[in-house]
Amino acid sequence: MKKYFLLFPVLLLLAAYQADAQCAMCRRVAETSMESNHKKEAAKSLNSGILYLLSVPYLIGAVAAMAWWKNRRKES
Repeated sequence: MKKYFLLFPVLLLLAAYQADAQCAMCRRVAETSMESNHKKEAAKSLNSGILYLLSVPYLIGAVAAMAWWKNRRKES
């Protein structure tokens, strides 16, 4: 059990290192939009895309929590 307890933080650190490389696309889009004439429109669309991608995991979690809650309520 202790082996798994110590392995978990190491795996989290490795996952965070790989996740750092994923922001290169967003950075490049932001740099390109700064060169164009439509700076505000590009920034708004980039922020909207980030919020859209952020909302999907929360919606999945909310649906799973609601299904769990309804199932638990039926049992009692």
